[in-house]
Amino acid sequence: MTESHSTDAVAVDAGRYAFLCATAIFCVIVAVGPAARADDAKPAAEARIIVIGEGSVSAAPNYARISGGVTTRAKTAKEASEANAKAMASVMAALQSAGVEQKDIQTSRFSVQPVYTSPGPNLEQRLTGFSVSNQVSVTIRQIDNVGDILDRLLAAGATNAGDVEFLHLDTSKTLDRAREAAVVDARRKAELYAQAAGLTLGAVAWVTEDSSSPPFAPKMAMRSVAPGAAPIATGEDTLQVRITVGYEIAR
Repeated sequence: MTESHSTDAVAVDAGRYAFLCATAIFCVIVAVGPAARADDAKPAAEARIIVIGEGSVSAAPNYARISGGVTTRAKTAKEASEANAKAMASVMAALQSAGVEQKDIQTSRFSVQPVYTSPGPNLEQRLTGFSVSNQVSVTIRQIDNVGDILDRLLAAGATNAGDVEFLHLDTSKTLDRAREAAVVDARRKAELYAQAAGLTLGAVAWVTEDSSSPPFAPKMAMRSVAPGAAPIATGEDTLQVRITVGYEIAR
């Protein structure tokens, strides 16, 4: 009776020992296994030389846009409008005689407003008349005629003329030249850094263009205009491109 009980106890202890050993081994595998796999999955850092390339090209504008018009005043809106229409007819005729086509003349603003004056402090304003303003935007294809056309407008009765804006017909091709220059500049810098660091420059990995900065930087330079015309400096615009280039390291 005693021997049977002792044998059963030994069997239980042996089973418990085997269970504890198996549990310990499982815990070690769980703890070590994932860490080893995570280390194996880490990618090697890719070597790069990253530089900024800049390119610029100067180009003269192709055409211009100016604004001008007539502002008239009279006691009544009708009188002010009639006077304005008569003066604007002379302005339009002057533009056409200067070679400006009808399609290049566009009304930019027309307004009729009352004019008030105050007789004195703390007194109610009094209506004294009306003001009519007619403004046009004019595209000038022959850019050297800007000064002459401004003079013609004023001589025809325009009460204001100016706000000259010089523009480019097609900036894409000029910007492409600046882009090519930016790529050359980036390559030059990358080769310099690679040589200084004792590395061999590889292929281009990626290129990005900075679109946050405006492509134009005005560069004024006086150009000839018609004799006696207002001296207008059309100048040049410098088109700029800035890129960031990543180069691989040759292995």
